[in-house]
Amino acid sequence: MTSDLTDEAFLADFAELSAIGATAAGGVHREAGTEADGRAREWLRDWFGRHDLHCRVDAVGNMYGCAEVVADEPWVLLGSHLDSQPTSGRFDGAYGVLAGAYAAAAVAARPGGARFNVAAVNWFNEEGSRFSPSLMGSAVYTGKADADAVLEVVDEDGMSVRDALGRIGFHGGDVAPPAQSYAEIHIEQGRTLVDDGLDVGVVTSNWAAYKYVVTVHGEQAHTGATHMRYRRDALVGASQVVLAVRAVADEFGPDTVLGSVGRFITEPNSPVVVPARVRLAADVRALQAETVEAAHARFLERVAEIEQAGEVHVEIESAAFRPSTRYQDDGVALAGEVADELGLRWRTMPTMAGHDSVNLKDVVPTVMLFIPSVDGVSHNEREFSTDGQMLAGLHLLTSTARRMVTGALEAVPVP
Repeated sequence: MTSDLTDEAFLADFAELSAIGATAAGGVHREAGTEADGRAREWLRDWFGRHDLHCRVDAVGNMYGCAEVVADEPWVLLGSHLDSQPTSGRFDGAYGVLAGAYAAAAVAARPGGARFNVAAVNWFNEEGSRFSPSLMGSAVYTGKADADAVLEVVDEDGMSVRDALGRIGFHGGDVAPPAQSYAEIHIEQGRTLVDDGLDVGVVTSNWAAYKYVVTVHGEQAHTGATHMRYRRDALVGASQVVLAVRAVADEFGPDTVLGSVGRFITEPNSPVVVPARVRLAADVRALQAETVEAAHARFLERVAEIEQAGEVHVEIESAAFRPSTRYQDDGVALAGEVADELGLRWRTMPTMAGHDSVNLKDVVPTVMLFIPSVDGVSHNEREFSTDGQMLAGLHLLTSTARRMVTGALEAVPVP
């Protein structure tokens, strides 16, 4: 080992990583496949090399820092993602990648009793802000998405994933290490742990979600020469869709259903033209699958009502369902035992947000851990977790990983 793995080194490395793509307000702007993402990846590849982790890069840009300690055996993977939302926080994803790298290097340095190999991983395009859908790299890894199809996905400027990865030097050809199990640590992105005064959370399940791509079709016209009664204003119709999403969430009472519209593209986007088309991304989420199905049905009813008014046509291009499933109980119990041994205050909890672990848990035993987010702020430059919170999570992940490589989750069934 050419560098140490102390708490002080972790904090210094996190600060250095956070400077890549940094914004003036203390966040990062590091969308998938951008120049900033490429520099963060180069930083991570160098870190792997300094800590005796061999770097592999697969066809869709997933990075693996590998330590083969038991020949011909599968791998315990530890990680998250380096890409960010636009002008977002520096903790989301990147903390988990660096913690996974530190944990993997620590286990590889003292692999006593190991039955499996260990690797840190940086999944490509978890966020889905530049290229859609989200969780892209882990979806390919788990067989939920086809690599060739993913490589052809384009951003708003027409650049493909293939070309973006090629430009930053991370369109790889290495074979991904086959996973025996997976662990991920992440900021909570909510305020449950902060409000309860706890150190860490152990995730038991993910919220179910419907994610929509919707295009509202109207007719382009002159804003100064077209009477109101003749207008087919796509922006008005799209605004009604936005309000419909919020109204559906409100129907189910406080904190039961979440509904949002996060992207809005208006065409032709001129100040003197009635919009012809608006494309938007929306989602509804709930803990229980039956609740989100009910919300989905109500959303479709409200869209039908907008259509019946006659001014616009609302096309739901896609409605992708993400089911709510559990993380393996033995993994939850293992992480809880380790937290107790470390004297950490913890609780079990679901994850409201999506993470790469949501894909991994469907194919291998998976542990998902949270550290607190101060004030529950995330996808925002004010996102923050304290040094103490980060280090507590790092210690929990490292100790859990040591147990995992010795076979602690070997017999856990995957649904």
